[in-house]
Amino acid sequence: MQKHNKSQFIYIIPNLFTATSAFMGVLSIIASSKGEFEKAVYLILISLIFDGLDGRVARLTKTTSKFGAEFDSLADLVAFGVAPAMLFYFDIGLHYAKIGSLLSALYVLFGAIRLARFNVTNPSNEPSVFIGVPIPTAAVFISIWILFFEKYHLLKDRASFIILIFIALISILMVSNIRYPSFKKISLPKTNFKKVLILTILSLSFVYLYLIESLTILFTSYIIYGLVRGYKNFIKRKKITRKEKNLL
Repeated sequence: MQKHNKSQFIYIIPNLFTATSAFMGVLSIIASSKGEFEKAVYLILISLIFDGLDGRVARLTKTTSKFGAEFDSLADLVAFGVAPAMLFYFDIGLHYAKIGSLLSALYVLFGAIRLARFNVTNPSNEPSVFIGVPIPTAAVFISIWILFFEKYHLLKDRASFIILIFIALISILMVSNIRYPSFKKISLPKTNFKKVLILTILSLSFVYLYLIESLTILFTSYIIYGLVRGYKNFIKRKKITRKEKNLL
């Protein structure tokens, strides 16, 4: 009987992380509604940590389940769909009337489509690439830019429309077919170990000194990388198509 209760408790642990992630998302929405935008951003980042832990804990304890996967998607929609959308709306979107409302709604809807597509196409093993920007990445991208604008108020007063462009872009990228690296399976040659270690230490030092700026650069670079890679692949396909037509 005791062993049975213990095994049931093990199945609950990863779902508790998922529940905490969703709870942080709700707290972020409340903070945004009160105008506490910096707090709302950090709550989304905390939610991201718990979201990353739930899957890893489930795999380590061998307690992955269909319920857990569905629960995780619903929690993601709250924490990384609704919470960033409300953060954007209360901070910037409401100043742009219907456009702000529309972009907030589209972000949530496209985020839901992204999650549904991932659940349908997700293989049993961890993917090496994501098709479209993952919704947690999209959430952090928008949130960190809002935090950046909160820090630099003069920039926010003059160029807040940039966030409108960003949220429209990231919404489309979530449902696009552009490939983004997952970083879940990284194999580094032993010869590059020292170089990677030194680079990591220097990067972490920069993050320590300039946290907001570092995260902004990091996530923006990730988004740009996917766009550049997608453009290069498009050009390659176009050249191959031309060659095939010339052969005919």
